[in-house]
Amino acid sequence: MTLTLMLVGLLVLLALRVPVAIALLVPSLIYVTMDPTASLGIAVQQTTSGVNSFAILAVPLFILLGNVANVSGVSDRLYTTAVAYLGHIRGSLGYVNIATSFGFSWMSGAAIADAAAMGKIQVPAMKQRGYKEEFSLGITGASSLIAPMIPPSIPAIIYAVTAGVSVGALFMAGIIPALVLILCLTFMVWWLTRTEHHLTLPKASWGERGRSLLAALPAFGAGVVILGGILSGIFTPTEASGIGVLYIFILALIYGSLTWRKTYRILLGSVETSGSVLLIVAAAALFGWVLAREQAPQLAADFILNFTNHPIVFLILVNLLLLVIGCVLEPTAAILILVPVLGPVAETFGLSPIHFGVVVIFNLLIGLLTPPVGLVLFVLSSVTNIPVPKVIKGVLPFFVPMLITLFVITFVPALSLWLPSLLGFV
Repeated sequence: MTLTLMLVGLLVLLALRVPVAIALLVPSLIYVTMDPTASLGIAVQQTTSGVNSFAILAVPLFILLGNVANVSGVSDRLYTTAVAYLGHIRGSLGYVNIATSFGFSWMSGAAIADAAAMGKIQVPAMKQRGYKEEFSLGITGASSLIAPMIPPSIPAIIYAVTAGVSVGALFMAGIIPALVLILCLTFMVWWLTRTEHHLTLPKASWGERGRSLLAALPAFGAGVVILGGILSGIFTPTEASGIGVLYIFILALIYGSLTWRKTYRILLGSVETSGSVLLIVAAAALFGWVLAREQAPQLAADFILNFTNHPIVFLILVNLLLLVIGCVLEPTAAILILVPVLGPVAETFGLSPIHFGVVVIFNLLIGLLTPPVGLVLFVLSSVTNIPVPKVIKGVLPFFVPMLITLFVITFVPALSLWLPSLLGFV
């Protein structure tokens, strides 16, 4: 009965648009106050334990890394290089959009940062070259989901800390699924532009290609430093985030793209974003402790096992649940609320926590493009000055490749597990 009241209270507060951290904290504190065996001291201890983690320190650092990369001119250089190599192909700027997002993803780790950076550059450029506005918005929004799938994925860090799995393993697990998404998006671009023969640019000379690649090489170095350091064992993902921030700051200074005013705005924006994320993490730690105390994972396992004992059916149910949850909760909050309950149930069905993590993360990322919350929709609207309904209309066709990707990574676990296994993470 207590557990039911808590969950109802959470849903009511979320429906009233109360901030997620407060919606998690209020029912938890009421529970602690009403339970004679608990105390506020325990509540404080559980809340602070949520953020008192070396692994979670990577979150604000990667947020800072993405914000610095966003204003450093890195995205411009990646875009120029992609155009030089792909511009002469029919529908080229669609492929350029995907390629630039992939290159930028190794520095951002967040779909919102990718959408903000790419939306300012690519949507106007595509419209100017004769691409339909809806197509430009749709491919920009869909390709932004590449960023949180590969290192340094912020959702992967949150999931790993919440589920108690290796951050490095989850980083590696997302790479091949991200490539599957890229393949599906590439096919979608080909399909939508197959009759648009005018959508080409003059073929760049090899000299132009070489100069653009040379200018972009330092930007690619950020991914090499972060991923190479983790894979070689030189430093942990958290240490990699610090090294990455230092590298991209030095790069921005060399490019001359940083001013004191820009630096202040970057730091202020990073503090605001990190504060909101970590506040949710702290509140969710207390909420998760209450769920564990009330045996919510065991109750959920019993309920699902009474319904089905087949892992395929379980995964289908989880996908449907998460696609709905993703419409109303952003990924960080959803992971913190659901993983303590669904994770143990998945293990009951014999599913790998690494594979299950990739499935959960990608499900919730789709929610970033789904009304009514859909944060990427609002970011694209903000940076392009295009109404949200038109952004939604542009994104809708791209749900086809996204859902195909979800189906493939859900039912082919080897795609998520092969690379971590090969590199000795699992």
